[in-house]
Amino acid sequence: MKFNEKLLEKEVSREIVFQGRIFQIAKCKAELCNQAIVDREIMIHSGGVCVLPVDEEGNVLLVQQYRYGAASFLLEVPAGKLEKGEEPFSCAKRELSEETGCSASKWRSLGKMHSSPAIMSEVIHIYMAEGLSYGERHLDDGEFLDVVKMPFDEALAMVLSGEITDAKTQVALLKAQALLKKEN
Repeated sequence: MKFNEKLLEKEVSREIVFQGRIFQIAKCKAELCNQAIVDREIMIHSGGVCVLPVDEEGNVLLVQQYRYGAASFLLEVPAGKLEKGEEPFSCAKRELSEETGCSASKWRSLGKMHSSPAIMSEVIHIYMAEGLSYGERHLDDGEFLDVVKMPFDEALAMVLSGEITDAKTQVALLKAQALLKKEN
Protein backbone atom coordinates (compact mmCIF):
# COMPACT_ATOMS: atom_id res chain seq x y z
CA MET A 1 0.00 0.00 0.00
CA LYS A 2 1.26 3.44 -0.87
CA PHE A 3 0.95 6.07 1.85
CA ASN A 4 0.33 9.78 1.42
CA GLU A 5 3.76 11.22 2.26
CA LYS A 6 2.18 14.64 2.89
CA LEU A 7 0.85 13.24 6.20
CA LEU A 8 4.37 12.66 7.53
CA GLU A 9 5.13 14.32 10.87
CA LYS A 10 8.72 15.59 10.87
CA GLU A 11 10.54 15.50 14.19
CA VAL A 12 11.91 18.94 15.10
CA SER A 13 13.32 18.11 18.54
CA ARG A 14 13.55 15.27 21.07
CA GLU A 15 14.45 15.38 24.75
CA ILE A 16 14.74 12.27 26.90
CA VAL A 17 12.92 13.16 30.14
CA PHE A 18 13.01 9.72 31.76
CA GLN A 19 15.55 6.91 31.48
CA GLY A 20 14.26 3.66 32.93
CA ARG A 21 15.58 0.12 33.03
CA ILE A 22 13.27 -1.02 30.20
CA PHE A 23 12.22 2.13 28.36
CA GLN A 24 12.76 5.87 27.93
CA ILE A 25 10.23 8.68 27.77
CA ALA A 26 10.85 11.46 25.25
CA LYS A 27 9.19 14.84 24.82
CA CYS A 28 9.26 15.77 21.15
CA LYS A 29 8.18 18.54 18.85
CA ALA A 30 6.91 17.58 15.41
CA GLU A 31 6.01 19.61 12.34
CA LEU A 32 2.67 18.67 10.75
CA CYS A 33 1.78 18.87 7.06
CA ASN A 34 0.21 22.31 7.66
CA GLN A 35 3.54 23.53 9.18
CA ALA A 36 2.07 23.66 12.71
CA ILE A 37 4.45 22.53 15.47
CA VAL A 38 2.91 20.14 18.00
CA ASP A 39 4.09 18.38 21.15
CA ARG A 40 4.47 14.60 21.18
CA GLU A 41 5.37 12.34 24.10
CA ILE A 42 6.55 8.83 23.34
CA MET A 43 7.84 5.80 25.14
CA ILE A 44 10.94 4.39 23.45
CA HIS A 45 11.18 0.61 23.80
CA SER A 46 13.58 -1.91 22.25
CA GLY A 47 10.70 -4.13 21.11
CA GLY A 48 9.96 -7.73 21.81
CA VAL A 49 8.68 -11.06 20.64
CA CYS A 50 5.81 -13.38 21.38
CA VAL A 51 5.46 -17.07 20.60
CA LEU A 52 2.34 -19.16 20.13
CA PRO A 53 3.40 -22.75 20.95
CA VAL A 54 1.09 -25.35 19.34
CA ASP A 55 1.49 -29.05 20.17
CA GLU A 56 0.71 -32.12 18.02
CA GLU A 57 -2.82 -32.42 19.49
CA GLY A 58 -3.73 -28.84 18.60
CA ASN A 59 -3.26 -27.43 22.09
CA VAL A 60 -1.62 -24.10 22.79
CA LEU A 61 0.65 -23.26 25.71
CA LEU A 62 -0.16 -19.94 27.32
CA VAL A 63 1.22 -18.35 30.45
CA GLN A 64 -0.82 -16.95 33.29
CA GLN A 65 0.71 -14.13 35.29
CA TYR A 66 -0.17 -11.06 37.28
CA ARG A 67 0.41 -7.88 35.28
CA TYR A 68 1.00 -4.87 37.48
CA GLY A 69 0.07 -2.30 34.80
CA ALA A 70 -3.28 -4.00 34.15
CA ALA A 71 -3.77 -4.73 37.88
CA SER A 72 -5.02 -8.20 37.03
CA PHE A 73 -4.09 -11.73 36.04
CA LEU A 74 -3.72 -12.20 32.29
CA LEU A 75 -3.47 -15.23 30.03
CA GLU A 76 -0.82 -14.57 27.39
CA VAL A 77 1.44 -16.17 24.84
CA PRO A 78 5.04 -16.51 26.06
CA ALA A 79 6.81 -13.25 25.32
CA GLY A 80 9.75 -11.06 26.18
CA LYS A 81 11.85 -8.02 25.47
CA LEU A 82 14.57 -7.91 22.84
CA GLU A 83 17.98 -7.45 24.40
CA LYS A 84 20.35 -4.92 22.81
CA GLY A 85 21.51 -6.29 19.44
CA GLU A 86 19.41 -9.46 19.74
CA GLU A 87 17.66 -10.82 16.66
CA PRO A 88 13.89 -11.42 17.08
CA PHE A 89 14.06 -15.14 16.19
CA SER A 90 16.82 -15.77 18.75
CA CYS A 91 14.76 -13.93 21.35
CA ALA A 92 11.68 -16.02 20.47
CA LYS A 93 13.59 -19.28 21.00
CA ARG A 94 15.01 -17.98 24.29
CA GLU A 95 11.64 -16.81 25.63
CA LEU A 96 9.86 -20.05 24.69
CA SER A 97 12.52 -22.02 26.57
CA GLU A 98 12.62 -19.70 29.59
CA GLU A 99 8.86 -19.49 30.13
CA THR A 100 7.66 -22.95 29.08
CA GLY A 101 10.75 -25.16 29.02
CA CYS A 102 10.01 -26.00 25.38
CA SER A 103 12.00 -25.96 22.20
CA ALA A 104 10.45 -26.30 18.75
CA SER A 105 11.46 -27.98 15.51
CA LYS A 106 9.18 -25.85 13.31
CA TRP A 107 8.91 -22.07 13.46
CA ARG A 108 6.78 -19.67 11.46
CA SER A 109 6.79 -15.91 11.50
CA LEU A 110 3.33 -14.40 11.88
CA GLY A 111 4.62 -10.89 11.21
CA LYS A 112 4.86 -8.04 13.65
CA MET A 113 2.60 -5.58 15.41
CA HIS A 114 2.83 -2.12 16.92
CA SER A 115 1.39 -2.44 20.42
CA SER A 116 0.33 1.21 20.86
CA PRO A 117 1.79 3.29 18.01
CA ALA A 118 0.38 6.66 19.06
CA ILE A 119 2.50 6.69 22.20
CA MET A 120 5.24 4.06 21.94
CA SER A 121 7.88 2.76 19.55
CA GLU A 122 7.56 -0.91 20.62
CA VAL A 123 7.29 -3.48 17.82
CA ILE A 124 6.43 -7.06 18.75
CA HIS A 125 7.55 -9.88 16.41
CA ILE A 126 5.06 -12.76 16.41
CA TYR A 127 5.98 -16.42 15.92
CA MET A 128 4.22 -19.77 15.95
CA ALA A 129 6.23 -22.71 17.28
CA GLU A 130 5.35 -26.33 16.46
CA GLY A 131 7.05 -29.70 16.94
CA LEU A 132 7.50 -29.03 20.65
CA SER A 133 10.01 -30.79 22.89
CA TYR A 134 9.63 -30.36 26.63
CA GLY A 135 12.32 -29.55 29.14
CA GLU A 136 12.88 -27.43 32.24
CA ARG A 137 11.80 -23.80 32.52
CA HIS A 138 14.31 -21.19 33.65
CA LEU A 139 12.40 -18.02 34.49
CA ASP A 140 14.05 -14.64 34.91
CA ASP A 141 14.56 -13.32 38.45
CA GLY A 142 11.28 -11.84 39.68
CA GLU A 143 9.25 -13.64 36.99
CA PHE A 144 6.43 -15.81 38.30
CA LEU A 145 3.99 -17.51 35.96
CA ASP A 146 2.08 -20.72 35.34
CA VAL A 147 1.94 -22.55 32.01
CA VAL A 148 -1.61 -23.31 30.88
CA LYS A 149 -2.26 -25.90 28.17
CA MET A 150 -5.60 -25.71 26.36
CA PRO A 151 -7.17 -26.58 23.01
CA PHE A 152 -6.49 -23.96 20.32
CA ASP A 153 -10.24 -23.51 19.77
CA GLU A 154 -10.82 -22.86 23.48
CA ALA A 155 -8.15 -20.14 23.52
CA LEU A 156 -9.65 -18.62 20.38
CA ALA A 157 -13.13 -18.64 21.99
CA MET A 158 -11.63 -16.82 24.99
CA VAL A 159 -10.32 -14.12 22.65
CA LEU A 160 -13.73 -13.74 21.02
CA SER A 161 -15.56 -13.67 24.38
CA GLY A 162 -13.21 -11.04 25.83
CA GLU A 163 -11.64 -13.35 28.45
CA ILE A 164 -8.19 -13.02 26.83
CA THR A 165 -7.56 -9.28 26.69
CA ASP A 166 -3.82 -9.19 25.97
CA ALA A 167 -3.34 -7.68 22.49
CA LYS A 168 -0.31 -9.71 21.40
CA THR A 169 -2.08 -12.93 22.41
CA GLN A 170 -5.22 -11.97 20.52
CA VAL A 171 -3.21 -11.12 17.40
CA ALA A 172 -1.11 -14.30 17.59
CA LEU A 173 -4.16 -16.56 17.96
CA LEU A 174 -6.18 -14.84 15.23
CA LYS A 175 -3.27 -14.78 12.76
CA ALA A 176 -2.45 -18.43 13.47
CA GLN A 177 -6.11 -19.38 12.97
CA ALA A 178 -6.16 -17.61 9.58
CA LEU A 179 -2.89 -19.27 8.54
CA LEU A 180 -3.97 -22.74 9.61
CA LYS A 181 -7.41 -22.33 7.96
CA LYS A 182 -5.72 -21.27 4.72
CA GLU A 183 -3.53 -24.40 4.78
CA ASN A 184 -6.47 -26.79 5.23
